[in-house]
Amino acid sequence: MKTKTKPTFESAAIHGGKRNKDQYGSHTTPIYQTSTFVFDDVASGAKAFQHEEGAASHVYSRVGNPTVEELERVLCALETYHLENREGYTGMAFGSGMAAITTGIISIATGGHIIAQNDLYGCTSQFLKEEAPGMNMSVSFVDTSDVNKVEMELKKNPETKLIYLESIANPTLKISDIKAIAQLAESYGAMLMVDNTFATPYHIQPLELGADVVVHSTTKYLGGHGTLIGGAMVAKREVFEEAETFLYRKNLGGIAGPMDAWLTTNGIKTLPLRMKQHNENAMQVAQWLEDHPKVNHVFYPGLESHPQHKLASSMMRNGFGGMISFELKDGFEAGVSLMNNVELCTLAVSLGTVDTLIQHPASMTHSIVDEEIKKAAGITEGLVRLSVGLEGVEDIISDLEQAMGNF
Repeated sequence: MKTKTKPTFESAAIHGGKRNKDQYGSHTTPIYQTSTFVFDDVASGAKAFQHEEGAASHVYSRVGNPTVEELERVLCALETYHLENREGYTGMAFGSGMAAITTGIISIATGGHIIAQNDLYGCTSQFLKEEAPGMNMSVSFVDTSDVNKVEMELKKNPETKLIYLESIANPTLKISDIKAIAQLAESYGAMLMVDNTFATPYHIQPLELGADVVVHSTTKYLGGHGTLIGGAMVAKREVFEEAETFLYRKNLGGIAGPMDAWLTTNGIKTLPLRMKQHNENAMQVAQWLEDHPKVNHVFYPGLESHPQHKLASSMMRNGFGGMISFELKDGFEAGVSLMNNVELCTLAVSLGTVDTLIQHPASMTHSIVDEEIKKAAGITEGLVRLSVGLEGVEDIISDLEQAMGNF
């Protein structure tokens, strides 16, 4: 008898979410674009709402939807791909990355302390700084790339329930030692949640490194084409059950819609191919920027000049991703000039699409972030964030070169 082998990551991206054959033989899972589901009779409806064994599995799309559940299965398959024991893990899909992030944080950390990375996506930072304290959560921000600082903060805050960080920080591209911080979190009775949006499971799998929860904005690389808004979390089912995260999603109403879930599932099918090219292009662009006379610093984990290059090399598979940040010598005005003069690159927030997106954090995404937090995180006036796309790399470089000629 032929031994069944584990499918490759590429095959898991294509087939990992599929369950039952569609009753009409549809090649792809249909979009179940429905708000509610029909019961055979009153008794079957009662069983469904009481979650009895053998009852109808769907009652209302704010609670669960077959198209959404396919996405949840494939996300779980990819984020747990390298775990020795993948049993008991589950995915949760949300209507946006921020819906996933805030629902996860609220369900896990209410009534306790949060230690957060000091250079985070602007809206995450704003939520933790401005809204979380009013929801019975205290928050401190630290440089999580320094494990000693994380431990010092844990000692100062024994009531810590959650450590929150990004696998690759937005927008500074700092790398934190997820494995070491996961061990610290466990020893102090806290949980570790990692936003894996920049790296994707193609490059880093935080659960394998000991994280308790991984969160995504599926809007970015997982969807891959800039056509949707979505978010997701993956963890052991018992983590979500203990924190009542399923209940929070139901009552806060943050579940993904079936159309966005379907688009995301189809985007994931090409994730490995896209990430391979994003990575190859980004490495060449980063090397070119590093030699440019108008650039002060380039932040890309694949460069030996990156402060955590060795750590990144030990944590990441298949390269270093498609995100680059670089600091212009002439500061804020140079950043604005670059934004206004690119032609091929698209001036837009977000990231992870097939085309190259460029933005200036100081005047755009992080203009809402507290000045002290920006300064501490290294988000300078001349910092530029580049999401390197799938165009010919020579065209990307040529466009940056001509745009830099204007200052």
